[in-house]
Amino acid sequence: MKNTIIVTGASRGIGLAILEKYAQAGWNLAFCSKNTDSVSKAKQHLKSINSDIKIYAEAFDIENKDAVLNFASNCLKELGPIHILVNNAGLFKQGELSAASFDDDLDYLMRVNLFSAYWMGKVIIPEMINNKSGHIFNISSIAGLKDYDNGGGYTVAKFALTGYTKQIRNELKSKSIRVTGIYPGAVLTDSWAGVDLPPNRFIQPSDIADIVYATSQLSPSACVEDIILRPQEGDI
Repeated sequence: MKNTIIVTGASRGIGLAILEKYAQAGWNLAFCSKNTDSVSKAKQHLKSINSDIKIYAEAFDIENKDAVLNFASNCLKELGPIHILVNNAGLFKQGELSAASFDDDLDYLMRVNLFSAYWMGKVIIPEMINNKSGHIFNISSIAGLKDYDNGGGYTVAKFALTGYTKQIRNELKSKSIRVTGIYPGAVLTDSWAGVDLPPNRFIQPSDIADIVYATSQLSPSACVEDIILRPQEGDI
């Protein structure tokens, strides 16, 4: 039986790069994203990499709790035991918390960046506990470790994801489930579209995929808890 990985927010960018890496390695894949066309194109692309793997995908807004719970349950039904869960879905938006108009933005950013990971875990973690194995990766951000100017609700949400990551690491370490937090600086994704900087000023999505894959291949007795990646020339 093939191993299976779920990646949220994965029709492009970091999520798609991770899926590509595991498709090459022969893993079955499950993923979600918001746009139906993007999901369809990503699925076809991944099948072109490896036609022998199973792929399950859904399109929905990750801020919708019921949709997230249904997706996680469907992944188990379609693909069986989940060996890796990558909570990659996120939304980057700048702003100031003190601005009068920011309340609704903060609520949405929390649902996308934090609660989507929590909801996925509500379904997947009990199955991992039953199977006495599993690895959870939460893709956070440097903004989840250090505040910065105009970080607004994004920084708050990513700090919250950092707290969630550390808490479940503590809760699951005795249950043979590994938990890893990844904290990248600027990655060359659509979040930086229109910025007048050369590609070599950014981390590449494939860099994140490579580090996730390498970390997941360690022996079950080792857990990399935190990974910080920054552009070679420093933060943008």
